[in-house]
Amino acid sequence: MMHPIRRGPREPVTIGQQDAPARDLVASDQRRLHPSKRRRRPSGQPPPLPRELGASGRFWMVAIVALAAVYLVLVVTPIGNSATHEESALLRWIAVRRTGWLNRTMLVLNGLGATTFTRSLRVGTILALVAFRRWRHLVVLVVSILFVAWLTNKVGTLFIRERPFGVRIIGGWEGSSFPSRPMAELSVALMGVLYTLLPHGRLRNIGKLIVPFLLGGLAAAELYLGLNHPADIVFGLLFGIGIPLLAYRTFAPNSVFPVSYHRGRAAHLDVGGARGAAIRQAVQDQLGMTVLDAKPVGLAGSGGSTPLRLTVAGDPDFHLFAKLYAQTHLRADRSYKIVRTIRYGTLEDEKSYNSVRRLVQYEDYMMLVMHDFGIPCAKTYGFVEITPEREYLLVTEFLEGGTEITEAEVDDAIIDDALATIRRMWEVGVAHRDVKPANIMVRDGKIMLIDLAFGEIRPSPWRQAVDLANMMLVLAMRSDPDRVYQRALQFFAADEIAEAFAATRGATLPSQSRSMLRALKRDGRNLVGRFRELAPDRRKVGIQRWSVRRIAIALSVVVGLLIALLLVLDNIQTGAL
Repeated sequence: MMHPIRRGPREPVTIGQQDAPARDLVASDQRRLHPSKRRRRPSGQPPPLPRELGASGRFWMVAIVALAAVYLVLVVTPIGNSATHEESALLRWIAVRRTGWLNRTMLVLNGLGATTFTRSLRVGTILALVAFRRWRHLVVLVVSILFVAWLTNKVGTLFIRERPFGVRIIGGWEGSSFPSRPMAELSVALMGVLYTLLPHGRLRNIGKLIVPFLLGGLAAAELYLGLNHPADIVFGLLFGIGIPLLAYRTFAPNSVFPVSYHRGRAAHLDVGGARGAAIRQAVQDQLGMTVLDAKPVGLAGSGGSTPLRLTVAGDPDFHLFAKLYAQTHLRADRSYKIVRTIRYGTLEDEKSYNSVRRLVQYEDYMMLVMHDFGIPCAKTYGFVEITPEREYLLVTEFLEGGTEITEAEVDDAIIDDALATIRRMWEVGVAHRDVKPANIMVRDGKIMLIDLAFGEIRPSPWRQAVDLANMMLVLAMRSDPDRVYQRALQFFAADEIAEAFAATRGATLPSQSRSMLRALKRDGRNLVGRFRELAPDRRKVGIQRWSVRRIAIALSVVVGLLIALLLVLDNIQTGAL
């Protein structure tokens, strides 16, 4: 990758002094590693964590394809009429063995396919997902329900099949017999409960035992009461089970979007089981390091990745830091930037990443650039591929002995070092863009910046000013705003500080800093207000930027939401939801 910044001979570095390029430092650290050999994955061999549908997913995919083939045979050949006569004969044989008490039992079981019951299941699941904010599961569920309803109605319209011939039908019915609408509706509703509300493991396994009994009960009732042919029920099951199962496995896989009720962020993935083994294998093969243990660390301050501490075999064993990125983080970044565009317009030239690979490549590159400029940050060891285009792991130095700035003693030396770092970033033309307490570590009396995923080269002056304001606020949380302001005058002009706080808004503050500042303000410490009193008067810098792109995106979102709302209301009226 070509370096985008043209510059002359490197200047002497006094901040976070480095005596060698980042990659050389990494190479020197490799001597402590347990001897290991990198391994190239041969072409055609699956990655450490393959993206698979699973045995059940493949079965239902094959079943749906076979369903389409059988459907064509029934439509274009006389076999369909012959099959109908055979099925009717079977149902007549069942009908002559009816009894009063069994009739009542089957009518009760047939209530499982009633529109009121299936609609209650679907709407209840949707409300639960809204309450728990599982938006991805919600979208997959609603789309699955609507698609199954549309497909069932379309097939029933194109291939009208009479009810079983010569059998007295007990109970109400309407429309074509093929496919069984009650079976399809109950199946898709139960699949929604199973894969969006029940966590993977014991509860879901119990659900997988209960669901067949419920579906089997409804199927037996429909056959006994003469409402549908066996083929109608089979096709309804294939629609109601196969389509949502494939949708959940493809668009909301449990490995990336697990169903969980414990407190925590959706960005934090489970690193045990198959994923944990894949991480060890990937680091071993691609970086030549033997990982003895991988544990989550610093989850409270991380919302855009899953941070890990890796214990690596060496002489002696030591720790590395790693960040696991997946598609969920990429989608969160895209959503974040779309929302910012709608709310504020284009504050700076930022574009959404088009793949997880690009996201992790960019952060790895930013760490190299920061090192090259002498900005104090962790050294990068590179990144490894867990699942192509879906999951990657960025491996860096673990700052042994470092503590978050909120837990450190902030004296004049640390204040000066932090402000000098911002000054250096201004001079070389880079920005961190996420300066908050969780991203500032203190080690041996010096600050270290971490989490450079939002970093930017050649940022706008507005973005540089915001970095300064955020750093001064973080320092003032642990000391005093008057003291921080006086130390800042050694590195910045008073007008530059005034500009920084004129550009500061709630939108420019990271969520962690924003919550901490609110708590301090309730205690009588208004840090932003005090800095504005100390700095020269400066009119607030506006952050609203209007453009054709902003208006177009906002209108597209509004129109999309209205269409979705009308579609949902229409399907509620017709019974699809």
